[in-house]
Amino acid sequence: MRKAVINAVLFPALGLVVVLAVFYLVRRRRRRGGRGRSVLPSYGGGARADRFQAAGGSGGCVTGGEEALLRFPGGEALTVAAILEAPGEVVAKSAHSTLYRAGLSAGEAVALLRFVRPACAAGAEDAAAAARVLGAVRHPNVVPIRALYIGPRGEKLLVHPFYAAGSLRRFLQEGINDSQRWEIICKLSIGIVKGLDHLHTASQKPIIHGNLKTNNIMLDADFQPRISDFGLCLLLNPAAAQEMLETSAMQGYKAPELIKMRDVTRESDIYSLGVIMLEMLAQKEVANDKPSNARDIHLPASFKDLVLERKISEAFSSELIKQSKNSGKENNLNAYFELATACCNPSPSLRPDTKKILKLLEDIAR
Repeated sequence: MRKAVINAVLFPALGLVVVLAVFYLVRRRRRRGGRGRSVLPSYGGGARADRFQAAGGSGGCVTGGEEALLRFPGGEALTVAAILEAPGEVVAKSAHSTLYRAGLSAGEAVALLRFVRPACAAGAEDAAAAARVLGAVRHPNVVPIRALYIGPRGEKLLVHPFYAAGSLRRFLQEGINDSQRWEIICKLSIGIVKGLDHLHTASQKPIIHGNLKTNNIMLDADFQPRISDFGLCLLLNPAAAQEMLETSAMQGYKAPELIKMRDVTRESDIYSLGVIMLEMLAQKEVANDKPSNARDIHLPASFKDLVLERKISEAFSSELIKQSKNSGKENNLNAYFELATACCNPSPSLRPDTKKILKLLEDIAR
């Protein structure tokens, strides 16, 4: 009798344990098959996704804790469920956002999703208005925005194409031979300036990048550069946007006038462009390793003395110097350096604009 009672209790309990174990293994295998967690695991799709599809492609922004999806050219097939449930792998993190590489079930097979934290994001109305302007930008040297999701907690999620070649920063850091080829440097420089010129001049109101650096320039397989994260400061609240500028200053890209001014300008973008050009010449990072004051020339510490003392040859990588001598391009290399330092002029009004920079670069590249 006692044995029968024990069996009656024990076997069902063991059966329950087995069922739970199988359930756990199945869920774990599914997660592994998805290559990672969804970008926002607390938000599901389901009925909500159907509601968004019924709302159409405009995704008009609403307030009061509701959601919105704004779709732009190339992202018409995207849904809220496809975006939020996409298994994501963290690519980079900053104080204001996290960048994911994600596999989508619709639209782009692989995409970059930038999750802007609610505490750092601009309000829904302001973010939607800014996104409509940024989402309309199309140029071969600019990374397009496919969609913007605005969540009920104030979070923002931007969808971009993914570029397997990575960023210009990675390209320079890895020391690939191609990064020291003069023709590649010229091609990259011209492409970056074309993209920046489009942002500055193609619309009635200029689009200021505000955080231009090598990490925000993506590369195609054929070394075609594409400027990313343009206008991101418009999707941030003032405090987060200012913090982004301070981070840029520590990395050596911040123009000196921004010590007294809070608003970025076309001229401050040109300054950042000059730093990028110097970085491509020197094949080294540009971090400001020394604290600077308002009277200092805010070139990166690694370049400042070279510019002030006109020690031009010391700014170049040894491979570039060798190439220029062998090909008779020494004057071109010097002219490139002069143009880069002109972009970094401490006086904003003396910096050349994108049209002039492009013309000079095309002449230098010949």
